[in-house]
Amino acid sequence: MLNVNAEIVCRLVELAQAIHVQEPVSIPEPPNSPADDWAQQMLADHADNPSTDEFRELVKDLEPDQQQEVVALLWLGRGDFTLEEWNAAIAEAQERWSPETADYLLIHPMLADHLLAGLDLHGHSCQDSNFLSPR
Repeated sequence: MLNVNAEIVCRLVELAQAIHVQEPVSIPEPPNSPADDWAQQMLADHADNPSTDEFRELVKDLEPDQQQEVVALLWLGRGDFTLEEWNAAIAEAQERWSPETADYLLIHPMLADHLLAGLDLHGHSCQDSNFLSPR
């Protein structure tokens, strides 16, 4: 049974999609036009990224047991555990929990897909949520 609010997970999915679509900051070749430079910088990952900040705050605002469920959803969606092993996934997440949960989640480039798959296995979907834009 999923105790973390599915709408919160859907918001995390949306933010993860926005974060992971970005490219690392690099010094680009001189642009051919100002429009080229704008396009390159639009996808650059900057330290003051509002999506990253919101993601971290949202995770920080969750109780530790809810953070652990989000991590367990990542593992479930990634195939590390089956739905029948959900309690084992939670137990593992409890053992490995740290205050840096948001950073742990963000290092996974397929985070959004894995969270969606984990939610789906629990019978939840972000398609009906106001938090997730259509893909």
